[in-house]
Amino acid sequence: MAIPSLAKRFRKDNPRWVILLIDVVIVLLCYAFSSYVVNSSKGTFDFDIMLQKACTVTVAYALSFVFYRTYRGIVREAGIQDAGRIMIATFSALALLMLLSLVARNTLSSEHVVAQFLQLSYAVIFMHVFLTTVALVSARVFYRTIYESLFLQGRKLTRVLIVGAGNMGGITLNILRGDIKQKYKVVAFADDNPSRIGKMIHGYKILNVQQLTEDTLQFMNVDEIIIALDDNYQERLNRITQMVEDYPVKIKILPSTAKILHGQIAVNQLRPLQIADLLGRAAIQLDNPIVAEALSGRMVLVTGGAGSIGSELVRQIAINTEAKLVVLDQAESPLYDLQQELKHLIASDSAFIVGNVRDKQFMESVFEKYRPEVIFHAAAYKHVPLMESNPYESVRTNVYGTKVVADLASAYGADKFVMISTDKAVNPTNVMGATKRTAEIYVSALNGLSATNYIVTRFGNVLGSNGSVIPLFEKQLKSGGPLTVTHQDITRYFMTIPEACQLVQEAAIMGKGGEVFVFDMGKPVRITDLAKRMIRLKGYRYPEDIQIQYTGLRPGEKIYEELLASDENTLQTHHKKIMIALVNTQDATSSISQINDLCQFVQSADPENDQMHLVSKVKDLVPEFTSQNSKFTDLDEPVSQNATSPKH
Repeated sequence: MAIPSLAKRFRKDNPRWVILLIDVVIVLLCYAFSSYVVNSSKGTFDFDIMLQKACTVTVAYALSFVFYRTYRGIVREAGIQDAGRIMIATFSALALLMLLSLVARNTLSSEHVVAQFLQLSYAVIFMHVFLTTVALVSARVFYRTIYESLFLQGRKLTRVLIVGAGNMGGITLNILRGDIKQKYKVVAFADDNPSRIGKMIHGYKILNVQQLTEDTLQFMNVDEIIIALDDNYQERLNRITQMVEDYPVKIKILPSTAKILHGQIAVNQLRPLQIADLLGRAAIQLDNPIVAEALSGRMVLVTGGAGSIGSELVRQIAINTEAKLVVLDQAESPLYDLQQELKHLIASDSAFIVGNVRDKQFMESVFEKYRPEVIFHAAAYKHVPLMESNPYESVRTNVYGTKVVADLASAYGADKFVMISTDKAVNPTNVMGATKRTAEIYVSALNGLSATNYIVTRFGNVLGSNGSVIPLFEKQLKSGGPLTVTHQDITRYFMTIPEACQLVQEAAIMGKGGEVFVFDMGKPVRITDLAKRMIRLKGYRYPEDIQIQYTGLRPGEKIYEELLASDENTLQTHHKKIMIALVNTQDATSSISQINDLCQFVQSADPENDQMHLVSKVKDLVPEFTSQNSKFTDLDEPVSQNATSPKH
């Protein structure tokens, strides 16, 4: 029973006055020992006089401990900062005692009663301050050692290399030392700043991150590399990661947001490095206060509000504005989760509605009740292979669903309608991209015929969105691989979900109607390279541990995506990362008539038997739509064939 009782005692945080009392007792014992050692050698040691002077010493140290709050720290988590605070407190007490003794020596006779308390031996108090400092620090180390032996003995020791010898590196060191759930041992620091390399930080020599090798890491038995940069600039983070990602160790990162947490940070904020951290470009920031002002107080409808883009859009609007939100989606469970997440942030007259944009009668009731002023239309089917197999669903949702919402926006006098499109709408090679391009054509045509301002935003693949390549690779890595890539040369543009949603809001405010906004997304990323980086970032080796398997292009899939068609140019906006595509426009009346005809046909079409006829109508609307690796290639005219040959 004794050991469990002792363990319980050590696990419990003692009251702060108990720690202060123990420190005072240590001061008293150290003074008695110092006085005995110094005075006994002279034959002048007197126990009663020692007790009198000990009272003064003890009070001085107690006051210093209270002033510097040395007793406030959790003893079992004591570290270098606690030792530094103790040293400052003890030497401050020494300075106070020397001052008191000096004053007493110059103003009081040795027989005066007060002099018995204040006239101190300099030799004794100098010996005492060093002894006390060592004893106080040793007591904390001893306590922590016992605690770790009782509760952490069976846990695996993780040996860590910290990359970043600035402020964030020091913060990371303190986080690791203060963690009581896992044992960490920092073995070294590394940095790419020449002014830091070779110097010491917290007792560790700073290595050159560019000169690290796998042999060096193995010699130091490094299990994890933690990147702790003072700024986390995307380009520097990308450069440093490329230096270390080939090594067979796990890589983690301390987020830069930890700077604003005033020290209240923990090991669980050290997260694995993600591909989103390594876009190869600086994250795009559109912190425009005009956006929040323009949306505040307005009724905002977000269709597809439970999806990857829609839900983040709802979050940003709820957090940054006073808008009244109507969030609509046919996915009940994700919509409920979003409602629970934001219920304390949104206005009381906001609403979460389960419904389908293809249901015209239902959508009209929504517009009648809420009268939205700004509409973000994110509802769409987006998976290329699935839509290639299900063109009926693609046309019904991406074209007809968009037409329903766009028509109602005009009928009910909405101010702005923002359609979220995709780079796959540019020179489409698949049904999904072609139906999105058809929807773009429709809303652009409506803009000239309605008081509502219709705006289109186009961007590439969104990291982490439902069904995107990153979650797929994550699942494949968990199952031991291989990672599947359709083609060794396939490339894609990437952006993060927050970036995409910022673009959409900026476009809503910036747009005057009729624009197609596109993002400067940097250089396209080769998917094979992305797969290799993910393998390495998870601590595996390519191809020894995890392989990449090429499966061939899927129906309708491109090797290269485009943000602009070949006959489109751009205009610059006030933000250097946002451009307006000068889209090749068609006759509005003719376009609307053709799309109305397509929507009427799809209402009565057979989902299976009328697929060819349905896609043929889409090809008539989007002449640049040329199918690839699909059964619908039969509808495309061969180059050598006469241009008047029928398509169906």
